[in-house]
Amino acid sequence: MTFAGDHVQLEIVVPAYNEAKRLPRGLSLLLRKLRDLPVPAAVLVVDNASTDETSAIVRDWATTAPVRLLHCPERGKGAAVRMGLLATRAPYVGFCDADMATDLSSLDDVLRLMAEGHSMVVGSRRHPDSVVEEYGRPLRRLGAIVFNRLVRDLAGGAADTQCGFKFFSGPLVRAAAADLRTPGFAFDVELLMHCIRHGGVVTDLPVVWRDVPGTTFSVRRHTVRCARDLARIRATARRPATTYAPTRSLVLSETSGTGPG
Repeated sequence: MTFAGDHVQLEIVVPAYNEAKRLPRGLSLLLRKLRDLPVPAAVLVVDNASTDETSAIVRDWATTAPVRLLHCPERGKGAAVRMGLLATRAPYVGFCDADMATDLSSLDDVLRLMAEGHSMVVGSRRHPDSVVEEYGRPLRRLGAIVFNRLVRDLAGGAADTQCGFKFFSGPLVRAAAADLRTPGFAFDVELLMHCIRHGGVVTDLPVVWRDVPGTTFSVRRHTVRCARDLARIRATARRPATTYAPTRSLVLSETSGTGPG
C-alpha cells in the first residue's frame, strides 16, 4: 500500500536482524494496536543485513498495511535504528523490538504523555509500577542493572536505558540520530544523551515486559565492545551541542491507521 508519510503522526521503527521467526507475530501485534490508536500511525522495519526471510516477510505486510522496508547494510542494532529514525517524517517517532517484549498497551500512555508535551517517553522495567517477568538469564539481568547504574548520568537519569521501547518528538530524535555514532547495543545511551543535549527531558514510563527467547545480545560476546563504546560516548559528552526546534503538541483525532487484524 502507499505510505502516506505526510499524514502519519506516529512512526515506529523496528530493527530486525534475522527475525523471520519472531517478526510475523510481532508485526501482527503492532499493526493491530496501531489500527486502534486515535492517530494515523505507520511502521518502518529496518532489515539489518539479515540472511533469512526477514525482508520477504516485511514486503508481504507492506502490500496491505502501513509498513515500509529499509535495508541497512551496516551490522548493529544502533546502525539500524539510526537509519530508521532518520528516514521518519512524523511529528512523533519511536522504536521497539521485533519481539514486542514490551506490552503494546503502553502506546496509549505514550500518546497521552506526548499530547501533554513530553519530548522523551522511555519505557522502564525499573519503574515501581512496571510488571516484569524475570529475565531468562540471571547474568544478563545482573549485567543490565550494573550497566544502567554506570550510564544514568549520561542518559538524563533514565532508570532503564536498554528497554527497547522509546518514543520522542520527531524533530528532537532526528537531530539526535544525526549525531549518533554507536552501531552496537550501547547506542541507546548515546541516543538518549544526544536527545538531552538537544534539550529533551526523559519521562520514565512503566511497562509490562515479558522475556522473549531469541535475543542476539550476549553478555560474553558484547561486553568488551559495549565498554569501548561507553568510553567514546563519555568523550563525546564533553563536546558542545546545538538545540532543536520543538514540534507542535500532538492532536488526537478519531483517524486511525489500518493493518491486518
